[in-house]
Amino acid sequence: MKILHTADWHLGQKFKQNLDRIDEHRHVMNWLLELIQEEKVDVLVVAGDVFDTPNPPNNARQLYYQFLVDVNRVGCKHVVITGGNHDSPNMLNAPKEVLYAINAHVVGCATGNIEDEIITLRNDDGTLAMVVAAVPFLRDRDLKVAVSGEGGEERIARIKEGIKKHYEAAAEACAEYEAQKVPIITTGHLYAKGAVASDKQDNIYIGDMENIAASHFPELFDYVALGHIHSAQVIGKKQHIRYSGSLIPMSFGEWKDQKSVTIVEFEQRNIKDIRVVKAPSFRKLVSIKGEENKVDEKVREIIQDMESKEQILEAWIEILITSEQTRPDIYHYYNEMCKEYPIKILRVSYARSYQAVDALETEYELDHLTPIEIFEKRCESAGLDEKERKTSVRTFKELMDWMNDKDD
Repeated sequence: MKILHTADWHLGQKFKQNLDRIDEHRHVMNWLLELIQEEKVDVLVVAGDVFDTPNPPNNARQLYYQFLVDVNRVGCKHVVITGGNHDSPNMLNAPKEVLYAINAHVVGCATGNIEDEIITLRNDDGTLAMVVAAVPFLRDRDLKVAVSGEGGEERIARIKEGIKKHYEAAAEACAEYEAQKVPIITTGHLYAKGAVASDKQDNIYIGDMENIAASHFPELFDYVALGHIHSAQVIGKKQHIRYSGSLIPMSFGEWKDQKSVTIVEFEQRNIKDIRVVKAPSFRKLVSIKGEENKVDEKVREIIQDMESKEQILEAWIEILITSEQTRPDIYHYYNEMCKEYPIKILRVSYARSYQAVDALETEYELDHLTPIEIFEKRCESAGLDEKERKTSVRTFKELMDWMNDKDD
């Protein structure tokens, strides 16, 4: 049995200046399809954040559905898809009965019945091939963590305990298949303890980054396919618990990441092999920071690289100059330098002369922040103390969750 673990596609993402990434996604999805066919993958597992927004554009939906049809066509026996914090559960779940006809199993959200997350995958002859506890992103309402008058620390502890108990319940529901000696795996879309992100990742539960430790996943599970962190990595030094990472860099903060997917081969319940397969880059995404002369050198290196290699899509570049002297025509200067090449300069800015270089890492713009983070900064600027901020942010998040549920 061979599975391919991937996550965090974020189909439909708009980048910076409302730039469409559909061409980039189309190329990488075609590559993924070819890999599935070449590797003769039996099961494709997608651990959340299929889409970037709850209401993705039509071209992103079309790409998703066409991909699932093509995966079935090239011989992949099953696809398991779980919802992430960016996904709309109702949107993912709406066509689940139709997708089941092509062996695509969708769990957009928790339902309150753990059995709805247990998927039994079968061979052509009807024999059991694999069991998947397809755990989606667990929302606060799924964990039943709201307690009137509860403080921040108590709420964090309750969230962690709720997640841990959910996986224990999933393992208990899978235990009846243990004797059949087929792989039993689970999924998750959360922030595991020890995970390292190349760029800011959403803190999907207010007040704490680490939602679960590797030791909290029940030993019954032979593999744990995680999503949410965009960098591929092993968790808790346990090779069978890992993030696959995203397929493309989702921000300039990830431009140095090597994107990948993970292929896992089983022999009965034993992992025979785990391989990380590098994903090709179809667009050069580069963030340059330094003094103007150094930036010039780097831009010219990129131009030379674009001349020597066949690039499918234009490069996107942002520039942050740390020189003391400023030039009002600097954006025009770099655009002129690159205008003969498939390069788009998205941003050129100067560091403030009174600001230390190290502090530049903490600069932020609205398009880099989530609504929660913007609200947190507004609370800080209003002079609220720590307790008031935590209470206000918790209330704001609950309001956002309610609005999202209403939209769904």
